[in-house]
Amino acid sequence: MPIYMDRHDIDEGVAAEDMAIAHLKDVMTQEKYGVKYLTYWFDEERSVAFCLVDAPSKEQAELVHREAHGLVANAIMEVDGGAVQEFLGKISDSAAAEGNFKESDPPAESAFRTIMFTDIEGSTALTQRIGDSRAMDLLRTHDNMIRGVLKAHGGREVKHMGDGFMNCFTSAPGAVGCSIAIQKELAAHEKKTEDWPIRVRIGLSAGEPVEEHRDLYGAAVQMASRICGLAEPTGILVSNVIRELSIGKEFAFTSRGEAELRGFLEPVRLYEVEWRSSGSPTEAGGSG
Repeated sequence: MPIYMDRHDIDEGVAAEDMAIAHLKDVMTQEKYGVKYLTYWFDEERSVAFCLVDAPSKEQAELVHREAHGLVANAIMEVDGGAVQEFLGKISDSAAAEGNFKESDPPAESAFRTIMFTDIEGSTALTQRIGDSRAMDLLRTHDNMIRGVLKAHGGREVKHMGDGFMNCFTSAPGAVGCSIAIQKELAAHEKKTEDWPIRVRIGLSAGEPVEEHRDLYGAAVQMASRICGLAEPTGILVSNVIRELSIGKEFAFTSRGEAELRGFLEPVRLYEVEWRSSGSPTEAGGSG
């Protein structure tokens, strides 16, 4: 397919995080139109952004932008390796773009993932209260329920950690929908059984983690784990990027303000998912 580059003249005040979220929205929408947004550049000082896209036509590339976030490009042109630098002007990494995106190179699969961590409240204290055997029965019930909901929503189990899971999704709304379904399943179980209640906290974040041997590493994973640790039992706590990527999906979010997360230099704005009043989303999340 042809490779195109577009140019966006950006309003003042738009930050790098806003552009990153817009790019992730493109990645989430692109498959519908047979398009792959390969990369982007943002010059905050000049308020200009460029996107590099593998698409069957200019019109298809523009449709992704229009549906994903409405930020239609001011200009778009077909390029080859030699034209990239000419179109980018003074952007410092244009040489890298020229070398990395030749027409003969196959477009890379997006590394974007939404990361979910789950954690059973007070698992050690629970074992002490009801004994090892009964606690293992409850843990098996917990594992089966979460794995069943995860499969139904197209998520992938990355690893089981004794009293919780690390899962991943290619869709942020899919991960939110799965989180809601998990909490509703556990709440329904609590109402219909005399078992000790299984209360789980869930944390979500998103980014482009490093994958090795089917495991995931990096800042997005660490952030999701830290957020899970701050969630209330039976709560779903998410980063701002999850909320932004879920706009229009009829989920209800309540701001919990900014939080200092261990290992991160800047505070992260967090949101609680109001799952008790939420309907059951119909869309699947996509495999992780």
